[in-house]
Amino acid sequence: MIRRTLLLLTFLPMFASSEEMSDAKRESEDLMNAALPFAERMLQEAGEFFPYGAALGADGKVISIAGYDGREKPPSADIIRLLRQAFVSGGKDGRYRATALVYDVRVKIPETEIRSDAIAVALDHKDGYSAVVYLPYRLAASKVVAGEIFAQAGAHEIFPVPH
Repeated sequence: MIRRTLLLLTFLPMFASSEEMSDAKRESEDLMNAALPFAERMLQEAGEFFPYGAALGADGKVISIAGYDGREKPPSADIIRLLRQAFVSGGKDGRYRATALVYDVRVKIPETEIRSDAIAVALDHKDGYSAVVYLPYRLAASKVVAGEIFAQAGAHEIFPVPH
């Protein structure tokens, strides 16, 4: 079972410097931790989940965001595209300070090159922070067994890169 404290403890060393984490990183981490429990619940109940998102509003409140294109089971890529479009729009007009796009992927674990299912969380913040966090997992008796979390630099797809 993926626990919030495990995520917090594992995520911090990846992005913390000798100084305190920036507000953008901290807010992105908090947003990720708010968004992840839904993926875990869906994996336990249904063995899968459709892409979804969360955003940190201008007021600091977390907003859950879903994409729907009228089809009952659209391809994940279509829903991801809808969510990104909504995030970009909300970022441009100032509704969102940070966004988290959550989707299911297959990844190679960096140390072993073994392929694994993973929850991916693409994080973007208006202050220039962008990362994709991967939480490898396997399902065992309807329980989510978490692997070693890892991350990579994000693509800054939602907010313009500050100069």
